This record gives sequence, C-alpha cells and structure tokens, in this order.
Amino acid sequence: MKTKIVAGIALLGAFALAATGCSGSAGAGASGGSGKMITVGFAQTGSESGWRSANTESMKDAFSEANGFKLIFNAADNKAENQIAAVRSFINQGVDAIVIAPVVTTGWDDVLKEAKDANIPVILEDRTLDSSEDLWASWIGDDFKKEGETAGAWAAKTLGATPTNMVVLEGTTGSAPAQDRAAGFSSAIAGTKIKTLDSQTGNFTRADGKTVMEGFLQKYGKQINLLFAQNDDMGLGALDAIKAAGLTPGKDVQIVTIDATHDGLQALVDGQFNYVVECNPLLGKQVAQTVKDVLAGKTVEKRQTATDQAFDQNQAKTALPDRKY
Repeated sequence: MKTKIVAGIALLGAFALAATGCSGSAGAGASGGSGKMITVGFAQTGSESGWRSANTESMKDAFSEANGFKLIFNAADNKAENQIAAVRSFINQGVDAIVIAPVVTTGWDDVLKEAKDANIPVILEDRTLDSSEDLWASWIGDDFKKEGETAGAWAAKTLGATPTNMVVLEGTTGSAPAQDRAAGFSSAIAGTKIKTLDSQTGNFTRADGKTVMEGFLQKYGKQINLLFAQNDDMGLGALDAIKAAGLTPGKDVQIVTIDATHDGLQALVDGQFNYVVECNPLLGKQVAQTVKDVLAGKTVEKRQTATDQAFDQNQAKTALPDRKY
C-alpha cells in the first residue's frame, strides 16, 4: 500500500512539472526566461507587392521556432480595420510582444493603449504611425523621406533644367511611405522645371499601377515625360499601359521608382526604368533582436533605420545576380 501511495505522489509530481512546462508564454517572454518560447503577434499590411512578400518571409524566418519564437501572423489585406482587429486578437491571446507594419498612420491610439495596459510591448516594423511615442517601444524600417529625396534628386539632375511633365503613382493613401516619399521628392525637385500633371494612388499594387497609368495616358497622352512610381510594382504595372499607348518606357516616358526588388532592377537593366531607389525589406533579424531586447528590459533605440542604396543601369547589372528579393 505504501508503495502505491509513493508512486501516486511521483506521478502527480510529473503531471505538475509537465503543466508548468506548457504554461502560457506571456510570463516567460516578459521575464526573459531561457529555453521558453516567445510568442509574438505580427500584424502585416498584406501581400500587395514583391517587396511585401520579401518582408514577410524575412520576418517569418527571423521569428522561427528555431530562434525561440512562436509567431502568430496576420495579413490585413491593406485594410486598417482588419489590422486593428488582429492586434486586439493578439492582446486577447496574451502574446509577449506585438509587431505592427501599420497600413496607415492614424487611428491607432485606442488599441495601442490597450496593449500598454496589458503590459505587451509594441514594436513598429517598416511603417510608422502618429500615436504618442510612449505607446510603442521601437521602430525599425527605412527612411521613406530620404528615399523620396534621392529619387527626386535624380529627376532634378536629369530632367530639371528643361520643361518636364510628370505624373505620380502614389502608395496607399494615408500610409507613411506614401506621405514621406511624396514630401521628399517634392522638396528635391523644388525650383526645377518639373511640373506635376497628376498624382493618384495605385495602392502599391501592379494592377492598380497599370489602371491609373492608363487613365493618365488617356488624359494627357504624349505630354507625359516622367513617371514617379512610389514603388516598383506600380511602375511595373505602368509599363504595360505605356507600351499599349504606343510609347517606349525609359525613353518617351522616363521612370523613377522606389524599392529595388529583383523585378524592378531587371526593368532598369532592360532600359524600361531609368533609376531605382532601394527600400530594404529584409528587416526580420533586426526586429526579432529588438523584441528580445525589449522583453529582457534592455534599452533600445527608439528609431532604427536600415541602409538603402540607389541604382542606375550599370549598378543594377552588378547587383541583380545576387539580389535576394
């Protein structure tokens, strides 16, 4: 009888140990305990472009189980309301940290306050928002305004001395890259002879870039000398519209874009684009390390900027064989 009692106590102890090992990860992540998975909710914008796909893969690779993470991924289909709902779901699930690539800059105050009240740190990835800085721990991304300035500086140097009519394919309305790239480009071409005929959103997608460019060409025809596409995919969509109108992209209509994806650099090598500014999507490792540092109570930089390049045709030829996205 005594033997049976001892065995029963041992069995109960084993169950208790197993239950402890499977307990919720929120406390484990916050305490920085070694060997315990960190649960992270990642609210992505969607899958609107080649850049975004590369960014998503970089994040999934970095937040892998092998690296000590359990990733809960949500793509919002470029709808802010979907993204906010996803963040609320992460809070309700008791994740250790939340990473957001905000679709738009506004409308985040309430849900970020909810995360703060739940002691869940928020890290911004790629895009920024306009909420108080005490509601998020760090931002990791690219300098969108500088990207716009670099693209505009090329346009000013190349075409600014002669009368030039430009159309613009904007990114998602209200998004940080669309706003900042527009501001940077405008400041760089100030005082030149470049005139903006029209500017409309193409939602960072190839399909919408084509549709909006078709409208520009129907309205302005051969008056258009320059296209500034705020990302490669919209520029690539515009190529089809330009060719269908009987014009030669890269010659009749010069094109400057931002992202420097593989397809964008190929268009530059082929002479269809004229200049491409990089926006580095491979941010996963930097974001994952920041999450670990924040949960460990370490001081992190409030703003962490990736390094971007810019490419002419010869530089694109050199970079293209090893391009990872």
